[in-house]
Amino acid sequence: MRYRPFGRTGLEVSELVFGGGWVGGVLIHQDDDAKLKVLRHAIESGINWIDTASSYGSGQSEQALGWLLPELDTKPYISTKVVLDTAALDDIAGQVERSLGDSLERMRLDSVELIQLHNPIMPDTTGKALGVARVLADSGVADALDRVREQGLAKYIGFTALGDGASCRQVIDSGRFDSAQIYYNMLNPSAAREMPERWCGQNLGNFIAACKRQDMATMIIRVFAGGALASEERHGREVVITRDADIDTEFERASAVYAALGDQYGTRAQTALRFVLSNPDVSCAVFGLAEYAHLEQALAAQAMGTLPAAAVDKLERLYTTNFGLDN
Repeated sequence: MRYRPFGRTGLEVSELVFGGGWVGGVLIHQDDDAKLKVLRHAIESGINWIDTASSYGSGQSEQALGWLLPELDTKPYISTKVVLDTAALDDIAGQVERSLGDSLERMRLDSVELIQLHNPIMPDTTGKALGVARVLADSGVADALDRVREQGLAKYIGFTALGDGASCRQVIDSGRFDSAQIYYNMLNPSAAREMPERWCGQNLGNFIAACKRQDMATMIIRVFAGGALASEERHGREVVITRDADIDTEFERASAVYAALGDQYGTRAQTALRFVLSNPDVSCAVFGLAEYAHLEQALAAQAMGTLPAAAVDKLERLYTTNFGLDN
C-alpha cells in the first residue's frame, strides 16, 4: 500500500479509503461475518481510513463500525459527515454537535479524525442545499465545525464539493476547510482539468487545483460513477449526484470507455481506480464495495499503479467526441 499526504494535516493516508456508503453497501447489506472479514482484510492490507456518514443506511454503517472497530488489531482513521436540516438553520452549531455526538455514540468513539459537511452547496439555500453564505458567514457551518474541533470531537473539518461549482469554489478558496470530497472519475474528470467543447457533463471547475493552492486534502468520491464504471450489471442503488447526467447516459458512456480501452488495464473497476490514482494531486480514493472479492480487486488495482499514457490518450479522444454519443 502506498500513502499520500492528507493536505496540511500532517496525516499520511492510504491511497485507498474504505467507503462505508449505501451504493457499495458492504457495511450495511452483508451479514456480520462478511463485514468483519472484509474490514479486517482491508486494514491488514494497509488501508488506514474508513469513510462513513450518519446518513448511510440511516445510521447502519456507523452502527456496524461500533462493534467492528474493537475487533481490529489496528485502529484506522475515521471520517463521518453531517447533513443539516435547512429548515432549522437558526441553530447550526447545535445541529452539528448533535449529529456528531450521535455518530460518535453509534461508533462508540470519543472523536473522529474528520467531520465533513454533506449538504450540497448552492448560491442560496434551497431544499437540502445550503447557500454558500450559510457555510462561511459568522455563526455558519465553518464556525460550527471549528467549534466541535475545539471541543476535541474531531481533529479536522471538510466538506463535500457538490452542488453549484462556483459556490463550492468559494468554499475551497476560503481556506476554512482541511479537506474536500471531490467527484472525479473517467466519465467526468473536470475536477482536474479543462474539458473539450463537445464533452457533456457538469463542469467541476478544476476543484483539485484549487484545493492544492489551499493545501487542502482531496478525497475522491464516485470513482465508479455510482457503479456504471465498475460493472455492466445494474445493482439497483444507482443515484446520479451531478447535473447534466442520468443513469442510462452514464452506462452508455461507460460502455464507450471500455470499448476503447478493452481489458488490458485490469477489470472495469480496476481500470477506474487506476485512473483516479494516476493523478498525483489526489490524496486518496474512497471506493465502495459490496463483497470481499471487490476488496481484492481494489487492492490489486492499487498495486498495478497508474494508467499508461496510451490509455489516457484513448480517453482524451472520447472526451473530444462526447464518447461518440452525438453521432
